Amino acid sequence: MAAGDTATPAAGGQMGTTIVVVGPSGAGKDSVMGYAARHFSGDERFVFARRVITRPSDAGGEAHIGVDAATFARMKDEGSFCVSWEAHGLSYGVPAEVQAQIARGAVAIVNGSRQALPALVAAFPRLKVVTITAHAEVRAERLARRGRESGDAIAGRLDRQPRGPDMDLDQVIIDNSGALETAGTAFVRLLDQTVES
Repeated sequence: MAAGDTATPAAGGQMGTTIVVVGPSGAGKDSVMGYAARHFSGDERFVFARRVITRPSDAGGEAHIGVDAATFARMKDEGSFCVSWEAHGLSYGVPAEVQAQIARGAVAIVNGSRQALPALVAAFPRLKVVTITAHAEVRAERLARRGRESGDAIAGRLDRQPRGPDMDLDQVIIDNSGALETAGTAFVRLLDQTVES
């Protein structure tokens, strides 16, 4: 989140657990989350939150709801989000209904941002952070294959060292440098353990 970016939490108590997935560009967090979503398809214990983002729905990457800036601002004013933040010139919102699903005991998986963790913690008190990582050379190859940025822009992303807030959080790291099945299976196992605990 760049200077001037904001994160807005909403209060509320939850009985379930929220898994916030974070990680640097090219680490493959969307792929790992997609793997788990397919594995748990139809399993009502798990809710894979679909974010609202101010970019086109067909922009690639995660499956999200694309809106323009004016629509996002209106939705935010109307209380459509339980948490929202801004980063890299885009606005992100987690639909408010996710809190209701957690209140009934579901495990919600949310695509997050390290810089937005204070707002996410405020919105979801029972929270575990899963960081998806990958070796720099693997990330560079994936970013180049994505075709969205120039070589210089990719180098800038790889040089960036994201720092999260100084918070005592329940955190797990999953390395996605190899086959997706390896990291995906590790994430699925973690979600199963979350339900069982």
